[in-house]
Amino acid sequence: MASQRRGAVPVAVFFVGLIGLFGITREPRFATFRAVDVVQLLGSGMCFGVGLMALVTRLREPRA
Repeated sequence: MASQRRGAVPVAVFFVGLIGLFGITREPRFATFRAVDVVQLLGSGMCFGVGLMALVTRLREPRA
């Protein structure tokens, strides 16, 4: 049961991120952004997310 919950959390976070991204793309200001800026922001966000997830995983490991 715990393993099912662990798999559901990243999926839920992914969908929340997609909903936020789609919400931003509907705004008229989004059209003024350059594509390279959008790609850079998405890449930075992904790297930040992976780093944060690695830190949390590292802190949750049992100490030897």
